[in-house]
Amino acid sequence: MNTINSILFIIFFLGIIGTIINRIHLLSLLLCLELLLVSLFINITIWSNSYDTLISLNYSIILLTFSACEASAGLTLLVSLSRTHKTDLLIKLNLLQT
Repeated sequence: MNTINSILFIIFFLGIIGTIINRIHLLSLLLCLELLLVSLFINITIWSNSYDTLISLNYSIILLTFSACEASAGLTLLVSLSRTHKTDLLIKLNLLQT
């Protein structure tokens, strides 16, 4: 395993650890999810370039598109929650309770 793959592996697990630990604010959770998706995108792109496959580049573009859609939906959810509940704390959101 070369150094770029090991660095991306570490970045991916930092995103997972950040997702587990940062459950207080919605914005920090969204940033950790973006870190996960960007590290996966870079890893798939490097893998497809090293093996000279063009099909994997299509998967990386699809992953990047879903990442952008997830970011826009998450920011829309953040704005609507902060307008209705006046906070972005995930602990104070009891949406399933009346």
